[in-house]
This record gives sequence, structure tokens and C-alpha cells, in this order.
Amino acid sequence: MITNVDHIGIAVRSIEEVLPYYEKALGLTCEKIEFVDSQKVKTAFLKVGDLHLELLEATSPESPIAKFIKKNGEGVHHIAFHVDDIHSQLKKASAEGIRLINEVPFEGAKEKLVAFLHPKSTHGVLTEFCSQKD
Repeated sequence: MITNVDHIGIAVRSIEEVLPYYEKALGLTCEKIEFVDSQKVKTAFLKVGDLHLELLEATSPESPIAKFIKKNGEGVHHIAFHVDDIHSQLKKASAEGIRLINEVPFEGAKEKLVAFLHPKSTHGVLTEFCSQKD
């Protein structure tokens, strides 16, 4: 079951360049910067109420974020929903005809299990499920 919006992912060319906008102009605080080697990204998390903004910077030209920015420019990349049971949520989505990018969850940022749904079957929105590790 989806419990809340966990975060909104925003693709950026450089976290270092955009962080002052979020911190100084918007008054948000960067809580954590980390690397997710499996996705070839550097992430920065900023808390906004009960959710986070996740800034995503490619660390390799092969990164999904690098490809996204090349095609679309910087901007909103995905929306992530926190789920109680990621495996059940993926099975449910698949049973409803939703195309899964990841059939098996993998470790993402903040030591969470994550998996993505393909935007071609979610009306153009790259959707992420995330949950705490078992």
C-alpha cells in the first residue's frame, strides 16, 4: 500500500550550482549528499514538510540522469511513493498491466529499496516505489 509521497526527483547538471537556489532563495536545508553507484548519480536531499526533494546529478555519461538531461534538460525527473511492501506493490502494478523498469527492487539512496515503473505505462510520469530494507 502507498503510504505517502516520499520524494520528488529533480535532474540537475550540477548539485553544487543549483544548491544555492534551494538553500538561499527557498530557505531549504540540504540534509544529505550521497552517491548511488548503481545508478551513476550523486544525490542531495532537501526536506520540505513531510517529503523530500532529491537533486540528481549524473556521475557518468551512461547515467539515466545524463540521458534524461540530454533529452529533456534539467527538471522534474520522477515522483517516488513510499510503500509498505515494495514486492507486493510491484506485483500489483504488473498485474494491472503496468510496465516495470525494475522487476526486482535494488538499493537506492538513503539505504532504501527502490524500483521504477515505466513512464510509457504511467501516463508519462516516471514513478518510483521505495521502502525500507527488510
